[in-house]
Amino acid sequence: MSATENETLLRLVHVSKHFGDLKAVDDVSLDIEAGSVTCIVGPSGSGKSTLLRTVNMMESLDGGAIFLRGQMIGHELRRGHRVPVKAAVARRQTLNFGMVFQHFNLFPNYTALENVAAGPMLVRRTNKKTAHGAARRYLEQVGLGDRADHYPSELSGGQQQRVAIARALAMEPQILLFDEPTSALDPELVNEVLAVMRGLADAGSTMLVVTHEMRFAEEVADEIVMMDAGRVVERGAPAQIIHTPSTPRARKFFASVGTLAPSEAR
Repeated sequence: MSATENETLLRLVHVSKHFGDLKAVDDVSLDIEAGSVTCIVGPSGSGKSTLLRTVNMMESLDGGAIFLRGQMIGHELRRGHRVPVKAAVARRQTLNFGMVFQHFNLFPNYTALENVAAGPMLVRRTNKKTAHGAARRYLEQVGLGDRADHYPSELSGGQQQRVAIARALAMEPQILLFDEPTSALDPELVNEVLAVMRGLADAGSTMLVVTHEMRFAEEVADEIVMMDAGRVVERGAPAQIIHTPSTPRARKFFASVGTLAPSEAR
């Protein structure tokens, strides 16, 4: 996850993704600096998760382009036309992103250690001893060094999500992507996951986070992006956008989540 701070690490240029007549992502452009935390917020169905999935190439683009360190990913230009890259190239490019989903998606028959080590062993062909040693370090980083030999069924939801974060870290991505990482957790387990994410942010990880946790976004993000109907409605510094948004739609949304008084939403 090494990168030069203040370097534009990820650039989205007029990105669009449609599902039939639905414009899930509609002409979105963003710059993500290395070492920064960007939180994407907005109502359900606003395109937040779909945008994240286009970055990770889990969804193909219908328009625009995405660049990692200035190089287009997912597509390339041939004779003036944009075409998808070959599957082998796409697989290599996706290794630059570590994805943490709403649901943990752990292998139930693998221990925490084996879940974290699986990616490096299967994808990067890391030998077992090296992969397991690194997996223990990443589990320690997320506060689960003493749970390495436990199976997912023996872990709480918060612990399982922390294993999922360790699994993403084990692939040594340039950017960590979080898709509502606390939405499937009981309320009392949310803080332990957010604490790990705060630690990653403090350590300089580049993070793109879809979240409904407004306090976390305000405290940790360098920039908040608010989406609605597939478009970026407003973006800016956390305190400004959460407490003094400039657009009527943003004021209505932040009033609905309790960061503005209803009287301020007009």
